[in-house]
Amino acid sequence: MLVEKLDARRAGRRQSKAGRVKSGEIREILEQEIVTGERSAGERLDEQAVAGRFGVSRTPVREAINQLASAGLVELIPNRGAFVRETGLADLVEMFEVMAEMEAMAGRLAARRIDAAGRAKLQVALLACESAAARDADDASDAYYYENERFHEAIYDACGNRFLAGEARRLHQRLKAFRRLQLRVPQRMRQSLAEHRRIVAAIEASDGERAEAELKAHITVQGERFADLVASLKPKGD
Repeated sequence: MLVEKLDARRAGRRQSKAGRVKSGEIREILEQEIVTGERSAGERLDEQAVAGRFGVSRTPVREAINQLASAGLVELIPNRGAFVRETGLADLVEMFEVMAEMEAMAGRLAARRIDAAGRAKLQVALLACESAAARDADDASDAYYYENERFHEAIYDACGNRFLAGEARRLHQRLKAFRRLQLRVPQRMRQSLAEHRRIVAAIEASDGERAEAELKAHITVQGERFADLVASLKPKGD
């Protein structure tokens, strides 16, 4: 199972770090359990139980839960604790629609406003994505996802609109777990990389309309991609 692989990988990291576990690592595992349905909506996240599972104090667990709350996956109720929020498929589609429009606008503006430093940063990000996609490892999709984050960050930085960039980053974080899941769908990582190349080509050619269209298509979840995303959200064994 996905979470078991993540647990094993994190366990290896813990041994190499003298038992230290970062809140971000705990968040990643809880995040995946939530979006894949292994933790159901309304379930309480017991800090002490989670801390015992990872062999840590409650401080990194509390930090991880706060991060999940910021991403909208967990609700913090005073005097009661942290509870898994339900994210309906309709809500998810609507968020992806807004994300697609934001990214498209950022791409159009970046094609008009990007400077030499921005072009170099975008090329470095693309090369890093290509390197991650070429990895022959179980965690290749995760490695690609983090480079993918930097790729989109480079576009936000190049768009020249701080308000748009800030809002896009916030929604990107909200959809982070679901975007990661998409990359585990067979062939999706390769498709994403091909889309990245077309996006970079459009921005470098100062073709705002093409950059806008490519980014919108890159983010939009519909048709077969929507079916794949829904399938990835089903708990194993259903």
